[in-house]
Amino acid sequence: MRFVETELKGVVLVELDVFPDQRGYFLEVCHARKYADAGIRGPFVQHNFSKSVRGTLRGLHYQLKNPQAKLITVVEGKVFDVAVDIRAGSPTFGKWFGTELSVENKRQLYIPAGFAHGFCVLSGTAGLFYNCTDFYSPQDERGIIWNDPTIGIAWPVTHPVLSTKDQAYKTLADMAGELPLYG
Repeated sequence: MRFVETELKGVVLVELDVFPDQRGYFLEVCHARKYADAGIRGPFVQHNFSKSVRGTLRGLHYQLKNPQAKLITVVEGKVFDVAVDIRAGSPTFGKWFGTELSVENKRQLYIPAGFAHGFCVLSGTAGLFYNCTDFYSPQDERGIIWNDPTIGIAWPVTHPVLSTKDQAYKTLADMAGELPLYG
């Protein structure tokens, strides 16, 4: 397993070790000791799965009082996955990191608490596992509009399929007072 630090401190790209043979391949999807040695701390207490069609964009989501760190794994298809630093006072506040995750490249993205998360589907369909460090809290859910011009994410879609909730989110600037704090 390789753990690749990104330009956003704490956001880690995980390159899994793959052991192929004539039957297919084997890989460890999670190894608590290896992850902890790389600074990825659990425990992961809630495991979610979503399946979406091409062009779907989910995000940018976060929880304020019960923040969730997330370990994202694609088990079907291909997505462009994004983490945005929304911690007020952070030196990288408003910066984003995006990468392609797919069943082919067998990479994961670890997104620490205090970051917003979103993804868009690049294949016909995509299935994602989200391992979360806290439980979903509907009253604590917040979001940032996907196309906030001050963040400037270079999404590979121009007219995404969005939920009503994701369409109604505000910009990062409009969420002042409802953002996690740095440190």
